[in-house]
Amino acid sequence: MSSISSSSSSSSPQTPIWVYSNVKHRFFNRIRRFLCSKTPKKPYVSPTHSITTTPKITATSNEVIRVADADWNCSGGVSGGADESAAALRRTVKKLHFGDWEEKEIAADEIGKMSKEDVKVKKLVVELGVVPALVSMVASDAMGRPEVAVKALLELAKGSFENKALMVEAGILHILPSDIRAMDESAKHDFARLLLSLSSLINSHFTTALQTNENAIPFIVEILDSTSNFETQKCCIETLHNISTVLENVGPLVSNGVVHTLLKMSSSKALSHRALAALGNLVVTSQGKKAMESSPMVPDALIEIMTWEDKPKSIEFSAYILMILAHQSTEQREKMANSGIVAVLLEVALLGSPLAQKRAHKLLQWFKNEKQGKMDPHSGPQTGRIVIGSPVNQREAQEGRNMMKNLVKQSLYKNMELITGRANVGDPAKLKRLVISTSSKSLPF
Repeated sequence: MSSISSSSSSSSPQTPIWVYSNVKHRFFNRIRRFLCSKTPKKPYVSPTHSITTTPKITATSNEVIRVADADWNCSGGVSGGADESAAALRRTVKKLHFGDWEEKEIAADEIGKMSKEDVKVKKLVVELGVVPALVSMVASDAMGRPEVAVKALLELAKGSFENKALMVEAGILHILPSDIRAMDESAKHDFARLLLSLSSLINSHFTTALQTNENAIPFIVEILDSTSNFETQKCCIETLHNISTVLENVGPLVSNGVVHTLLKMSSSKALSHRALAALGNLVVTSQGKKAMESSPMVPDALIEIMTWEDKPKSIEFSAYILMILAHQSTEQREKMANSGIVAVLLEVALLGSPLAQKRAHKLLQWFKNEKQGKMDPHSGPQTGRIVIGSPVNQREAQEGRNMMKNLVKQSLYKNMELITGRANVGDPAKLKRLVISTSSKSLPF
């Protein structure tokens, strides 16, 4: 349908003049209600009438604003200050839609400020179609500063599921800038915040849009690899964690090297919690587990995390990931044993949080059964059984038990020395209680 012309006499024959007048009337009533609290309520328009007539109007934003300029005098009773605010709002929206690049930047900055100051203005500017215009500015990374539009989109996205959905529908995830290295730290941080905000849609009906795009995940990984800003890294890891909660996203995450990136980020105590949580979502899948098993950082990095006494949540996640990797994998259990995991597990079993202790006990039981060759059908590793029935097998089993007991005693003595050394700087009464409550009987051997 052709656009509505500048005069009512040249209106499209397919659209009755009364329909166009009705749309204008409802548009200005909405603005008057926003500008003046004492304005009479908008006349009732039936939902059926609204639904059937609105799609017939295809006037562009230029025509809507032109009509606003021509007919603004119909909003009688508005104060001078409100009239100035309305005029400023009209000028800003016009600049965003039809100005040159410099004018667009100024308009985007003004829209961000107005949206931050007044929720009603935020709703009004969105209804005037600023979201697609701002998204198109983000795509034009070769011109000006697209981060100005990103800041405005951030303000519009705050607390509004609908506005976030409009951004996804406008294609924001498919037009992210390609040259991340050319961005400054502030621009990277703004993009990271915007993607974190949009990732909250991951469990909604916009999940497909977030999954099928090929730009968002590599974009986040590249920001992580190129920035040293803590807040930016935190936003990116939170975004990857949200994406990892959907099973269909595991393939794109693994193929873009997210496992290695998260393992590297988990070495930071301030970032380890969320990075390990995302790895925990990936390791339960065959693709994620295979990627972690082939990483040179596993299991040493995870065992190191289990020695952080001041990060109980990180210890719990690390123990969980190690349990998944050790389950039915002789190769991984050998790598863990060679990396000294038994001594670390003994310490966690004595001093860790209740959940960490439970997981450490489970892993210790698996290593004990690995030596003895007595694996319960449902308790983890399912290899290396020894059939008890001949004198030779009985001697081998007894030797394995003796070897494991000696290993436990040595590890226990070593850990008790470490515990005693740490406790000497604290309360002696606390040390006495700790010694009384810890013995070899508390272990699952």
